[in-house]
Amino acid sequence: MTTDLDRLTNRLAVDRDGAFPDLVTTLQDGVFSGVLQFTRNRQDAEDVTQETFVRVYRALGGYDEDRIRELQLRPWVWTIALNLCRNRARTIKRHPETALVDDRLDHTTDTAEEAAANADLLVWRRRLAGLTGPQRTAVVLHHVVGLPYTEIAESTGRSESTTRSDARRGLAGLRTMIEEETP
Repeated sequence: MTTDLDRLTNRLAVDRDGAFPDLVTTLQDGVFSGVLQFTRNRQDAEDVTQETFVRVYRALGGYDEDRIRELQLRPWVWTIALNLCRNRARTIKRHPETALVDDRLDHTTDTAEEAAANADLLVWRRRLAGLTGPQRTAVVLHHVVGLPYTEIAESTGRSESTTRSDARRGLAGLRTMIEEETP
């Protein structure tokens, strides 16, 4: 069974410049959403997402048609995005004047519903930050972005069973955090 991503991979192999905008359109929302959970800052997420696709484009330019056809696009793109997130985290550790968690709201809220949604988002950002790196990665990529465990395993270089365990432990950790917050 040929999927939309398989067809897109074949188009990229034949016409990188013509098919690349479709690649970006297909994957950018999921990449941005996941990266936002890792960076916890909208501007950083936008920058990492943009840099991810710049690197994808450049890499595709150095691949022959057969190599492009063999790519599993989503895990490959996520490998690049995760590496950029890790590099960003290392830079922040080396330069502690840069805030790790951006607790400001990204925009002013006009309604009580928007204020509540933003407050809820900040709570979830803090909860996710309380997980180990592998747990946070597995939870975000599976439950926020919607990647299957096989693609997460390929993106992270961890086995599928370890990825499943990371997600399970991460969810258990989130449950514990919620239970401890509840009076």
